[in-house]
Amino acid sequence: MPRIVVLTGAGISQESGLQTFRGPDGLWNHERIEDICTPQGFARDPLRVDRFYNNLRAQLPTVHPNAAHRALAALEQAGRDGQWPGHLTIITQNIDDLHERAGSRNVIHMHGELLRLRCTHCHATPAWHTDCTPDTPCPACGTATLRPDIVWFGEMPYHMEAIARQLEACDLFVAIGTSGVVYPAAGFVDSVTDHADTMLFNLEAPPGRSTFDQTILGPATRTVPAWTRDLLKA
Repeated sequence: MPRIVVLTGAGISQESGLQTFRGPDGLWNHERIEDICTPQGFARDPLRVDRFYNNLRAQLPTVHPNAAHRALAALEQAGRDGQWPGHLTIITQNIDDLHERAGSRNVIHMHGELLRLRCTHCHATPAWHTDCTPDTPCPACGTATLRPDIVWFGEMPYHMEAIARQLEACDLFVAIGTSGVVYPAAGFVDSVTDHADTMLFNLEAPPGRSTFDQTILGPATRTVPAWTRDLLKA
């Protein structure tokens, strides 16, 4: 049974209309990373950080999964239904919920989730769809010690042991819409080259010599559905 691990980055969500953090009009061009996406920035001005993520959270209902999200979900479902003899796991760097809304179940959010908060007192991670302020009490313990459940710069990504197990067991590693500059995710491809084939789906070829066996250029909404259709036909 082929085991496929798919790493998704901001590029796949950008095609749904979500603004990326990097790029010519990325969010980091309007906010300093040190102010918004570090524990130190949150300690200095928690209200500013909360407002930033409140705005991102409020945008989620205005965007929808695109053809690439739906194609990955359909391939995963085909494996569960016995229509495809494989297994698909998604590791995403994205903090949105577009994979889940498309129907994917095997999703690992290594950078956290926009629709969750984390209590620094009792460590609860409640689902959250509205605004949060520094005065908002934790629904589990009642203390006003909530923060976005997002992995910030200087913090360890989530689920690294589970991710390592998936990478060790995969036969095919696929990266979709990722810049390839954020570690540890950028190093995933190097960790599987001795036992798995590798593919990159991106708008542009990576700079320098690529370590991927195959690179497919173009919008993910076109290239990913074509790839999954070929897998299902085979």
